[in-house]
Amino acid sequence: MLQSLSIRNVVLIDKLDIDFKPRLSVLTGETGAGKSILLDSLGLVLGKRAETSLIRQGEDKLSVTAIFDAEPQNKELQDLLAENELDSGDEMIIKRSLSRDGKGKIFFNDQPISARLLKDIGKYLVEIHGQFDNQGLLNPANHRSVLDAFGNYPELLQTVRNAYREYKKAARQRAQAEADIFKAKEEEENLRHWVKELERLNPVKGEEEELSKRRQELMHAEKIMESLNYAYGVLTQGNDVQSALRQAQSAVDKANQYVNGKFDEVYASLDRALIEASDAIERIESASEDVNLNSSEQESIDNRLFALKDVARKHGVSVDDLEDTLIRFKEQLNAIELGEDGISNLRKVEQEKRQAYLQSANELHNARVSTAAELDSLVMKELPPLKMEKARFITQVDKQGEPQWSEQGFDEVYFTVATNPNSPQGPINKIASGGELSRFMLALKVNLAKSSSVCSMIFDEVDAGIGGATAQAVGERLARLADDVQVLVVTHSPQVAAKGCSHFKVEKQTVDNVTTTSVNELDNAARKEEIARMLAGERITDEARAAAQALMG
Repeated sequence: MLQSLSIRNVVLIDKLDIDFKPRLSVLTGETGAGKSILLDSLGLVLGKRAETSLIRQGEDKLSVTAIFDAEPQNKELQDLLAENELDSGDEMIIKRSLSRDGKGKIFFNDQPISARLLKDIGKYLVEIHGQFDNQGLLNPANHRSVLDAFGNYPELLQTVRNAYREYKKAARQRAQAEADIFKAKEEEENLRHWVKELERLNPVKGEEEELSKRRQELMHAEKIMESLNYAYGVLTQGNDVQSALRQAQSAVDKANQYVNGKFDEVYASLDRALIEASDAIERIESASEDVNLNSSEQESIDNRLFALKDVARKHGVSVDDLEDTLIRFKEQLNAIELGEDGISNLRKVEQEKRQAYLQSANELHNARVSTAAELDSLVMKELPPLKMEKARFITQVDKQGEPQWSEQGFDEVYFTVATNPNSPQGPINKIASGGELSRFMLALKVNLAKSSSVCSMIFDEVDAGIGGATAQAVGERLARLADDVQVLVVTHSPQVAAKGCSHFKVEKQTVDNVTTTSVNELDNAARKEEIARMLAGERITDEARAAAQALMG
């Protein structure tokens, strides 16, 4: 729900703060007072294109801030926010500013966002009829999802979605297998040669690293032997380390006899050192014996590494991937040998998945046809009170060919109308006139409100060109609609204005040649006076006030 709107320096508005309420709010005022400026301002925070012509004369920039209640039940909106790492918290604050140089900034709860993302978010917050004719119910691209939301069959939609994905997966596997076999047959001779070559080479993962380490050792064998021999000599010749440790241990043992074992720890330390020294000498001796000075082994390793790298380069893989490459080549040869048997199995699976999709899509089609008939009946009931008793509303649900199949089924759904008995049915956004279109939208919205994805709706002069009982019917339907969503209506009709739960008057004043627009919420007394003005014109009579009171109930 739209909680508040703050506007700064937009056309005739210098500073304006409006707090909105749930249910039905009406905005009235003389023609040219600035009601459209409010809608333009709201459009800015919903993603409408920002133009510098909106900046108030004499000011450097404009700004508009809107605060919305968070809508946790709107999963699509919450998913969009999560995808873009935006947190709605308890409320959503959208602020947009624009400078004379054309530079603008947009913030969602203090986080900067793009105009494109703002437009995507705005679709879930407010739907404006009379301003954005290519959005909402007037856009045929939305009609299928609108009908599905009204029908409320999410499990069936998910079944179709899953069946389509399974069918397409099977089709891709079959197509890939056919392409692989075709390619494999062209390269069969090469494949057999490559398999024999790799089988002779017998590559093993990790072999390159092990061979490189061994090659490094062989290249420096003489230096390694020289260092080990030196270490062995230092430990075993001349000042024999083991002999020295034994002598020191014997001397400590003798001293220990006179001090009642005071030097036991020293003796133990020497004993451990003697053990470690003996172990080190044995290890050095063993390592020296393992050092290989055979140049033929190094040559063999060099040849092996060269062969591995050469084959890997030929197939465009790493040496470690050669083992998997051999497996892949064998599988391709196996696929050739399987031939049409393997393809036949894949075709069978694909056909089974296709039939499963068709079955679920047909169930969805039937559900849509049934739902469309229900929606059409409800909308048609709304038309006579709106003085459109001769009009027809029909929801078309047409099956499409396979190129148009999708996760949403194979149906094209679009709303059509005929405004007169002898007129052909046509798309709602092309057949109906402005006033008729608004009433069609109202009749639709009254029945779609519970399944709507937006939390607020705005109708801009939905009562244009009507009056009396028709206007009364429009007001009643707006009030009904407001039972489910917040509704704001810009109106010149006293019958519509009288149905409002809250009433805002838009006025224009000129002081010292400076014109500004203001918006004030009216109390009951002021409401009656405003509705009386709408009934009587410039001179308000007691009869007009009485009629206003009667309309307000």
